[in-house]
Amino acid sequence: MKAVSVRSRDEVALHVGVVGDGPDVVMLSGGPGCVNYLADEELAPRGVRAWYPEPRGVGRSEGGPHDLAQAIDDLEAIRAALDIKSWIALGHSFGSDLAVRYALDHPESVSAVIGIAGHGLHKDRIWSAVYEAARHTEDEFAIEWNPAVHRSLNDSFGEWIHEPTLFRRLADTEVPMTFVAAADDIRPDWPLRQLAALVPRGRFLQQADVPHNFWSTHPSQWVRSVSALCGDELTQLQVLPRDLT
Repeated sequence: MKAVSVRSRDEVALHVGVVGDGPDVVMLSGGPGCVNYLADEELAPRGVRAWYPEPRGVGRSEGGPHDLAQAIDDLEAIRAALDIKSWIALGHSFGSDLAVRYALDHPESVSAVIGIAGHGLHKDRIWSAVYEAARHTEDEFAIEWNPAVHRSLNDSFGEWIHEPTLFRRLADTEVPMTFVAAADDIRPDWPLRQLAALVPRGRFLQQADVPHNFWSTHPSQWVRSVSALCGDELTQLQVLPRDLT
């Protein structure tokens, strides 16, 4: 995988991997505060040019703790530096929620959102109770992360989801958004179903027989799914079957 170093607006060096050719897709992994664990040529969607930014303060990117507004500003700085007019934002887990924020803040820069196994825009006690009760059953993954970056982004997420105009903005957005749930995820999928129902050009899909981190446990299925969801052309997003299997 090739890599470039991009300077943020405040002159922080950000590491970005890239692989493939075709329409541009920015790949956002979860955490928050994790290295971009999706940055593997074998996991890349086919038929597109996939970009893998590492968050500031994590891995090979400079900087430190920051909020969501800064994270979005960094993505915009990367897009502008690469001379990309707009791109698909594809996120896994927290990356799905980040992609939604990016599309709301910069709809001219995001042609579509693909959110896979996201958390959703909430802090719900019932959701958390279900998740915590089954957490011991989930496979453990050793992923490099920065706890301070995790805390700052998590705190900022909590502030963002309480903004009074958030759901009005979601209901008014023209950016198409697809939310994909992993059928064997211990995380309840109702927040993704709600988002898909709220966004005017939203839809909900379910990936059968895979857990939350199926990019690792079922890599071939991951590649098939993200390739189908991205496609060579954005219009392909409108013709995928309701069941990805």
